[in-house]
Amino acid sequence: MTLVLALMLAACTQAPTSAPSPAAETAVTDTAPIARQIPHLVSSPHGERADPYYWLRDDERAKPEVLAYLEAENAWHARHMARLQPLADRLYEEIVGRIKQDDASVPYHDRGWWYYVRYEEGREYPVYARRKGTMAAPEEILLDGNAMAQDHDFFQIANYEVSDDGRWLVWAEDTVGRRQFVLRFKDLQTGQVLPYQIAGVSASLAWAADNATVFYTENDPDTLLSKRIRRHRLGTDPADDPVVYEEADDAFYIGVDRTGDHRYVLIHSSSTVSDEVRFLPADQPQGSFTVLAPRERDFEYSVDHIGERWLIRTNWQAANFRLMQVADGQTGDRGHWQEVLAHREDVFIDDFQAFTGFIAIDERSDGLRRVRVRSWDGSRDDYIGVDEPVYVAGIHVNCEQDSDWLRYHYSSPTTPGTVYELNVITGERRLLKQDPVLGGFDPGNYVTERLWAPASDGTRIPVTLLYRKGFSPDGTAALYQYGYGAYGLSMDPYFSSPRLSLVDRGVVFAIAHIRGGEEMGRHWYESGKLLNKQNSFTDFIDVTEHLVGEGYAAADRVVAMGGSAGGLLMGAVANMAPERYRALAAHVPFVDVLTTMMDTSIPLTTNEYDEWGNPEHEPDYHYIASYSPYDNISAQDYPALYITTGLWDSQVQYWEPAKWVARLRASNTGDAPILYKTNMEAGHGGKSGRFQRYRETAEEYAFMLDQLGIGD
Repeated sequence: MTLVLALMLAACTQAPTSAPSPAAETAVTDTAPIARQIPHLVSSPHGERADPYYWLRDDERAKPEVLAYLEAENAWHARHMARLQPLADRLYEEIVGRIKQDDASVPYHDRGWWYYVRYEEGREYPVYARRKGTMAAPEEILLDGNAMAQDHDFFQIANYEVSDDGRWLVWAEDTVGRRQFVLRFKDLQTGQVLPYQIAGVSASLAWAADNATVFYTENDPDTLLSKRIRRHRLGTDPADDPVVYEEADDAFYIGVDRTGDHRYVLIHSSSTVSDEVRFLPADQPQGSFTVLAPRERDFEYSVDHIGERWLIRTNWQAANFRLMQVADGQTGDRGHWQEVLAHREDVFIDDFQAFTGFIAIDERSDGLRRVRVRSWDGSRDDYIGVDEPVYVAGIHVNCEQDSDWLRYHYSSPTTPGTVYELNVITGERRLLKQDPVLGGFDPGNYVTERLWAPASDGTRIPVTLLYRKGFSPDGTAALYQYGYGAYGLSMDPYFSSPRLSLVDRGVVFAIAHIRGGEEMGRHWYESGKLLNKQNSFTDFIDVTEHLVGEGYAAADRVVAMGGSAGGLLMGAVANMAPERYRALAAHVPFVDVLTTMMDTSIPLTTNEYDEWGNPEHEPDYHYIASYSPYDNISAQDYPALYITTGLWDSQVQYWEPAKWVARLRASNTGDAPILYKTNMEAGHGGKSGRFQRYRETAEEYAFMLDQLGIGD
């Protein structure tokens, strides 16, 4: 152990007067790390807060004392998990054993080529490929992720686009995990990769129709906010790439793409409560972009183009959104917009896709996602049928507007991911693929159920359950409950083969569709953010109490998990109702809400004022302070905690969970374990390989099962 490490782990001291003896070093490794407290005040216009663990923040990820503390926590995690390694190994083998390793996606057709992604036996990364004209044609490999990742601990291809003529490829890759991407270019005729690259960008990009120009999104190097759209011409110096748009408002993200008919390049500017779209004919890359509709607060919209008109999904006078259209040349005046699909109080319009003869709509109602098909003249207007009580159906990849075939995906907790195509004229439906699940999986062995849990204010919370056939709600089972509840993101009940390793051991798996998502429409989101944020936390606790009360679980056999904003949920629940949970898992948790939202230098902070509030405003400050997990730790018995993060996380900085764990260790009056693991080579999404991430899942499951008293 280094001197630096020993100093930083000295329990509850301000400044050790001497280096520890070898005996003291041994004692430290036999106990959980205790971080040193250094007085620090976080100031604001509304008061000061003591933060004795602020020293754990290192923007450069290079301070020896900080890295030493993180490594000490990793060593403590490894020491505690050593006893559970055989169980973790069995879980990993089960999870990986259900995966067909030499699998491939359903090919999709785009401008003369069939594109698909495939995996090879035993390999971690995807191979991106295509065939010309027919799937019987020779395969052309666009990118081989396995070869490209060989010299990197982390590797990700986040996006790629092929030029209209099929010759040029541009892709965005990340070898750190910070989601600061590098653009690279390849001539698909010769296989040559161009000798230059463009760094510091997001994964958002689009070709112009000249097959030589790429529009891309440049990030701010400090805040990582997407700030500028630049135009690059192949073979020129990227340093000379002109800026075609710069976003002045730090509350907005920006990105670029093409319309479904390929006729226009779009620049999207989006905040939590406002959108603005600019468009440019794709065959005029040197031209100027035109604003489709100027931004206004609380005015959101997205667009696509077909024929001679624009289609617009908007919340203008429609809280749950409606679809409208406007002719080319009349976009700027909303008075010309005409309604295609009216607003409904009980249905949320999530997305849409336009075809020559019809329009497909992703909708949400009663907490479920489904696909609606409507002809342009309204003579047909119906939903794609399903026969399960809990499911998710959505529009799949459809690259060509002039088609009678609609591809959609379907899944449920008992039905693996399935891709169909439906002929909307004849009604013929084709099964294109269902994800294979190996290891003797039989959907008949499992049951999924939708029930409604009453919240403390009377609101009915949808809950999805999965359990083994033959289960009886007699109040003895173990429960694993999952939730998120933020950003309007809905936690849809997809099939997940890793969960079978819990359910097969008698665990009931539950998704609590709490407020803060959009499962029940826009009001569901609005009632779980800003000054309503506490609803997300109380909803989750109320779901737990209901499931226990109805006999789905024993009161002392409940564990729960959430990640990112769901990690905030876990932190709040741990403070508010620790006695309700045997263990909680929080992955990349957003737990130091007040300090982060006060610091505009931290990536993404300014984009999120309309989600969490702006602490510069006194009501927001005090409300956030009332629930921020780091600020509400108290002297009480906490449940067992399993906490993970990535050193290079750009969404939730690693020091948030590091500080949280340090303060928890100092305040916890119980003896349940608190484990904290930092992946030193990854970011928000964890490890990058398809099998590596299941190692992490298996470790968490082993910890949870052990806490539940289930050894195998």
